[in-house]
Amino acid sequence: MSEPIAKSAEAEPVLLREDAGGVAWLTLNRPKQRNSLSTDLMLALTREIEAIGTDPSVHVVVLAGNGPAFCAGHDLKELTAARAEADRGRAFFEQTMQQCSTLMQAIVNCPKPVIARIHGIATAAGCQLVASCDLAIAVEGAKFATPGVNIGLFCSTPMVALSRNVSRKHAMEMLLTGEMIDAERAAEFGLVNRVVPHDALDAAVMQLAELIASKSALTVAIGKKAFYEQLEKPLAEAYLYASEVMVTNMLARDAEEGINAFIEKREPKWEHC
Repeated sequence: MSEPIAKSAEAEPVLLREDAGGVAWLTLNRPKQRNSLSTDLMLALTREIEAIGTDPSVHVVVLAGNGPAFCAGHDLKELTAARAEADRGRAFFEQTMQQCSTLMQAIVNCPKPVIARIHGIATAAGCQLVASCDLAIAVEGAKFATPGVNIGLFCSTPMVALSRNVSRKHAMEMLLTGEMIDAERAAEFGLVNRVVPHDALDAAVMQLAELIASKSALTVAIGKKAFYEQLEKPLAEAYLYASEVMVTNMLARDAEEGINAFIEKREPKWEHC
C-alpha cells in the first residue's frame, strides 16, 4: 500500500512511497497536472530522497509517476501566477529554480542508486529529472523533450543534467529544436538505459532494482559517489582520486568478505560495512 508523503492545496498527496525488499518506490502523484513539479512536490521529493539517504533499510530508489505522464516539467500555471507580484515574479522564480536545483543535486548526492521508471512524457524539468537519475528504463511510446525554446524560455537548468548524460550535439539538438524524441532515440542518445514493452515495464525496473539491492550497500554508495566525483576532474586527478577510493574500499569489511567468497567459490554475506 502506497503511503502519502506530503499534501498540498490539491488535497491529494503529491508524493507516494512504497517500500519492498530494500527498494523504495517514490511516485509523483499529480496526474491531472502531468506530475508537473510544483513547489510542494519538489519539496516533498527532496525531503524524501534526503531521508532515504540515511535509511539503512533502503538500498535502491525507483522514481515513477501516476497518470498519463512521468513528468511534464515545472508547473507553468504556478509560475505564471507569480507574475502578479510587485517584482513580476522574480523572487518566486529564483526560489523555484533554486529548489529544483537542490532536488536534482539531492538525487545525484543520494548514496542509494535512483532508477527512473518512465512512461508517457518526460519534458523540460521532467527530462532533467530523468537525466539526474542514475539509471532509467522507459516504456515503448515514451517521449522526451526540452521544449522551452518553443515558448521563449530556454531550458537552461535542464541543460545541466542533460549535457552531463548525452553527447554535446545530441543535447544541443534537443535544446535548440525543442522537438520530442521517442524512447528508442533517447536510448541511442544515452538518456535512458533501455526501452521495454508496456507490460514489461514494472518487471524490468524491479529486476534491475533488486539486482542492485543484492549488492553491498557500502560498496554501491562508495561507487556512486566516486563516479560523479571523478567525472568533474582532469584525467590525472581522477585517477589519483579513484585510487584513493579503491584503497579505502579495499579496507572495508565487505570487500574482504567479497574477495574471500570469490576465492572460496561461495556467495558473500554482506554486512554493508
